[in-house]
Amino acid sequence: MARILVTGMSGAGKTTVLGELRRRGHHTVDTDYGGWERPDGTWDEPRMTALLSAHDSVIVSGTVQNQGRFYDRFHHVVLLSAPLEVLLQRVADRANPYGRTPEQCAEIAGYVRTVEPLLRRGATLELDGRRPVTDLADTIEALTRTS
Repeated sequence: MARILVTGMSGAGKTTVLGELRRRGHHTVDTDYGGWERPDGTWDEPRMTALLSAHDSVIVSGTVQNQGRFYDRFHHVVLLSAPLEVLLQRVADRANPYGRTPEQCAEIAGYVRTVEPLLRRGATLELDGRRPVTDLADTIEALTRTS
């Protein structure tokens, strides 16, 4: 049983791998949905604190400005990464509308340069988001058995 954060840039595969883990029966929370994020791009800290206090085993995904404040409450912080070209292609092809405009693509490129290195420093494990989703889920699922 472990609390795991899956983080990374838009298009890295967080939502996809979380869906596979949910399908396998794991308790998951995708903080891109359901009001977890405040308008300023941060997690609702009291809500996240309550979630992590209430569950010894949960897999959370998201990338927000204040996630580092919670790293000590996760057993593992997994960074999904992929080359910029892959990220941009994925965001262009998905249902979520973010990443389709030239301005949003430039924003993603800027985040890869500035935010991803910070995520890498805080991660306990980095996985190549180009790997098959079942392989990524297998690796993260194995982490649920370690804490």
